Amino acid sequence: MIKRILVGLGGTPFTAAATQWATELGDLHQAQLTGVTIVNTKKLEKVGPVPAGASAYAQRMRENNVQVTKEGTEKAIALFKEHCGKQAVVCRRIKYEEGDTFEAMIDEDRFNDLTIFGLRSIFEYGFVEDPDKAILKLLRQGVRPILAVAEKYRPVKTVVVALSGSMESARATRDYLQLNPWPGAEIRLVHFTHHQKPEPFLLEKAADYCQAHGFEVHTDLMDGNPKTDLLAYAHEHNADLIVMGNSSRNIIKRSLLGDTVLETIHSADIPLFLSQ
Repeated sequence: MIKRILVGLGGTPFTAAATQWATELGDLHQAQLTGVTIVNTKKLEKVGPVPAGASAYAQRMRENNVQVTKEGTEKAIALFKEHCGKQAVVCRRIKYEEGDTFEAMIDEDRFNDLTIFGLRSIFEYGFVEDPDKAILKLLRQGVRPILAVAEKYRPVKTVVVALSGSMESARATRDYLQLNPWPGAEIRLVHFTHHQKPEPFLLEKAADYCQAHGFEVHTDLMDGNPKTDLLAYAHEHNADLIVMGNSSRNIIKRSLLGDTVLETIHSADIPLFLSQ
């Protein structure tokens, strides 16, 4: 059940898609939306080494960085309000903050069922110095599930669920089925053996669980590496969403996300439903 959705409004090209997916889900589930935009002015004011005599120019650069970012977030907020109004979706509030982007998202996420933002924008627009660790921090601190949107909106009709055999992967599958964001979407369960012995009855058990929740599913056992082959599989089946959890069985001791998840985040041109 989805009743509250948190939407990150970062002022990047991903924000329009995040807004459209959020208002669609808000309308579909009669859910309330909260928009949040966080500007890290301290980071924006970092312009690198300043040569002697260039302090005035450096200051203008700092002021311009802050101004451009604030203008972008103001446009994102206006677009969010417009979409909420068109869809007659309840917008609980819009919060504008200055500070650490991810600390604020973690704090805001406490009482929401789903968090939506453009995850690749973290890599492409320099929100944080170490994006990999920042994403892991979100998941470890309980910001899940996350709908990481692509730059362009697309209706969700086919969903690929990637099963690795880890508990995190199973939990991501359960989270998606229990929330059921897009009722009626086709579900495909895929497990890549990566030239190893497959998990006994993994697909059978997962399919049985899906059917217990009222979903009809297709299953595929693939001889390949999910790190390189998952996106190709999703494209082959015209998937509109990939559901995945971490493949690591000991995520707390790792400094980075599993290779498959991280590679998919970097490369995906379709949205991802991430859990842990």
